[in-house]
Amino acid sequence: MNILVLNCGSSSVKYKLINVDDKKTLAEGGVEKIGIPGSFLKFRLPDGSKKVIDEVIPDHRKAIMDILNILTDPTYGCISSFKEIDAVGHRVVHGGEKFNKSVLINDEVIEKIKECYDVAPLHNPVNMAGIDAITELMPGVPQVAVFDTAFHQTMPAEAYMYALPYELYTKYGVRRFGFHGTSHRYVARRVCDFLGVPYENQRIITCHIGNGGSITAVKDGKSIDTSMGLTPVEGLMMGTRVGDVDPGALTFIMDKEHLDTKQLSNLINKKSGVLGISGISSDMRDIDAAIAEGNERAKLALDMYIYRIIKYIGAYTAVLNGVDIIVFTGGVGENQQPLRKAVCEHLSYLGVKIDDAVNASSRGEEKVISAADSKVKVVVIPTDEELMIARDTEAIVNGRQPE
Repeated sequence: MNILVLNCGSSSVKYKLINVDDKKTLAEGGVEKIGIPGSFLKFRLPDGSKKVIDEVIPDHRKAIMDILNILTDPTYGCISSFKEIDAVGHRVVHGGEKFNKSVLINDEVIEKIKECYDVAPLHNPVNMAGIDAITELMPGVPQVAVFDTAFHQTMPAEAYMYALPYELYTKYGVRRFGFHGTSHRYVARRVCDFLGVPYENQRIITCHIGNGGSITAVKDGKSIDTSMGLTPVEGLMMGTRVGDVDPGALTFIMDKEHLDTKQLSNLINKKSGVLGISGISSDMRDIDAAIAEGNERAKLALDMYIYRIIKYIGAYTAVLNGVDIIVFTGGVGENQQPLRKAVCEHLSYLGVKIDDAVNASSRGEEKVISAADSKVKVVVIPTDEELMIARDTEAIVNGRQPE
């Protein structure tokens, strides 16, 4: 069964065509700079090289049309017609309290996705644009929505409520939802398969560390707390997002800098985090290079970044009443060996011990990096949200509940 997975962003669409029967990726790529100058389609060729096609791409409909055309292209394609695509799975960022699992898309689901526009104005409308495009271009093909927030709907009220007047929750749904749920769900289950331990009987802390980052406490197969909140700004220090900050500091800055809400949102989403502190970049590779040259602000940014990770792991160890497995995933978590070492050295009180040689050799592959006598297993698991979306889509289309 061939599943097309679409991840629509504000100016991009990432895609994978996956045969779920053998877990084989048939094609992958994406469209960048939708609606702005310099737009292009890129995709991976069978030999592993990449092909880029420059083209004017004004909207998401055109982007998806280009993706479908390249999938069926005589030279670059892997299928002969759209009919070989059995279903389409969409990443949808925010499902609010309306969705605690992936669902087959129908008119009712579409209305509920639109009801979440207020809390995800940058994401849900473009996710819907992808759904609308497939509805028009491939009428009748089953479509499934897989929500970033769904995995975290098992959080208890004491974890997801803010200590704001309760009527703000009842009137507007102001609460913590969490994100990266598809990734956290995938790596939590995958690490148990990898280690050969029962998923439903583990205390796991999953660390999705990248340009955007979040940490989740998983107990007996369920998310019981996560670092992101109503929006993806809360929690860890990220590439350009501020993470945890005193709200009083924000109102102080608004007064001093005469900022409106849009300007404040831009400040905390796009100008803060690693970029804001270092003044150089949001990319950890650039930060490492600057530190090597003696840049103190870059070093401060990295120290702060690591400190937040350590603090959340400690907090979630307390929430879980101990921890059995710590997972690193995401672009930084999978590839930055010094960061993993720095974090784990601060967890010695838990009995965490790292095998330095194994950690140093681990980059983007499944590997246990803890020492044999470590009391906690520390594992690198590359995330595969697209495969999880494809699995959910296949299950729902065939009348089963996803795992």
